[in-house]
Amino acid sequence: MSDDVLVIRGVSKSFGGQKALDDVDLTIGRGEIHALVGQNGSGKSTIIKLLAGFHTPDPGGSVVLDGQPFELGNASAALAGGLRFVHQDLALVPALGAIDNLALGRGYRRGRLGGISWREERQAGERLLRTLGFDFDLSTPVNRLAASQRTGIAIARAIEGLEDSAPKVLVLDEPTASLPVAETERLFEVIRRVNAAGVAIIYVSHRFGEIFQIAERVTVLRNGRAVATRNVREIDSGELTRLTIGRTLDALEAAHSIAHQFTAGIALAVKGISGRALQDLHLTVHSGEILGIAGVTGSGREEVVPLLSGAAPRTGEVEVEGQRIPAEQPPAALAAGMAAVPAERLANAAFPDMSLRENVTIARLTGFFRANGLQKKRERVEADRWLDRLGVVPRSSEARLVTLSGGNQQKVVLARALRLQPRVLLVDEPTQGVDVGAKAEIHGVIEQSARDGAGVVIASTDLEELLALCDRIAVLADGHLVGTYDAAALDLRRLTDLVMDVAPSPDH
Repeated sequence: MSDDVLVIRGVSKSFGGQKALDDVDLTIGRGEIHALVGQNGSGKSTIIKLLAGFHTPDPGGSVVLDGQPFELGNASAALAGGLRFVHQDLALVPALGAIDNLALGRGYRRGRLGGISWREERQAGERLLRTLGFDFDLSTPVNRLAASQRTGIAIARAIEGLEDSAPKVLVLDEPTASLPVAETERLFEVIRRVNAAGVAIIYVSHRFGEIFQIAERVTVLRNGRAVATRNVREIDSGELTRLTIGRTLDALEAAHSIAHQFTAGIALAVKGISGRALQDLHLTVHSGEILGIAGVTGSGREEVVPLLSGAAPRTGEVEVEGQRIPAEQPPAALAAGMAAVPAERLANAAFPDMSLRENVTIARLTGFFRANGLQKKRERVEADRWLDRLGVVPRSSEARLVTLSGGNQQKVVLARALRLQPRVLLVDEPTQGVDVGAKAEIHGVIEQSARDGAGVVIASTDLEELLALCDRIAVLADGHLVGTYDAAALDLRRLTDLVMDVAPSPDH
């Protein structure tokens, strides 16, 4: 039997005459963990969708799965051949528990009289999740579980039948995009258990540090082509970056100086705000300062931006340059000079089927109307200016947002916020799911906003990102503020200890 479980040769895929994949070769060894990296728009998602049967390839090319010819673009063939997928959105129903989510797709087990056998469903679900190292109440709605537990349910659903040797290859698409450090380590344990059972893993991630932790080999895609496959032990992050973006990051990012030029004024004052998990938070952010918010899922970190921006109910007071902002009134926050970029950009901030022009300008259309209606030409000029400033690709302001890569969608949402020239900029997970090149560009835009005088608040699960961008970092645990720290006095180990609540609190 071949040592390769999946062999792709000369596969291409075009959309409207433009090639998303161009003569790609990819080989996955039997039982290996193989990373797939590349900038947004490099072709990673296209490969996954071809394997899953969502897209059909261009004529030519060939695929062999477990020693047999395999037809791309056929979802039934993918399932029968042993391909399994965990997509970034996990495809779980938030209000349902693990038992129901595990049954999605395959259906429920039935008793002798035809009714659902809940006892058998629970026992089978507990047994399956236990093999992955999980032990929690399967009746708990998944929206109340930790992020790693939710991802675990999606993986469990994908590998059901492993005891019958059905799954051959498990594709994980950005499985840690929204996970804090501790939960990422927890997920790695799950992945290694699945891999130890003989399942090959295709691991897609923008986080290069994870590649070196979990993968044996890595294939790099750039502009629809597979430009290199390397043994992970034989390269470093610098070489991987160069292969991914075609150059070093030197041209994209300057050395970060922790000491931004603060003004005396306070841009944002937070006085005792509380939400569901977050309790009695007090913070101040100066004009020109970048304040980071760190904490594990459930610490209250994920509530900060929605509470401050009025997107979620709160108690307590929020002031922008001394002006009090009513709770649950995003328009009032916007009028006072606050702009927010939420973590779930497609669900909460973007209009996927609308043009880039409309997405950039929709928050403020003043100046585009004349007696005969909306002046689209003036609007287009304004949108193009911001698309150029943020390096959005493609630059066509009439392209639909949904056609862009994740990194470029994030830039468009940022462009909308920055166009408002905010006095306070709130950004939740600014680079979640974006590639290394786009990440550097987004960091540069955020830093420029601070240099222009805005007070910036960044909530992120990426601790390295917070250390690279922020002047101070507020650490939350169990809904409360542990302390606020000068970023210059922290390193990754120290910040990780603080976030995990294993380090002493600060004196200030």
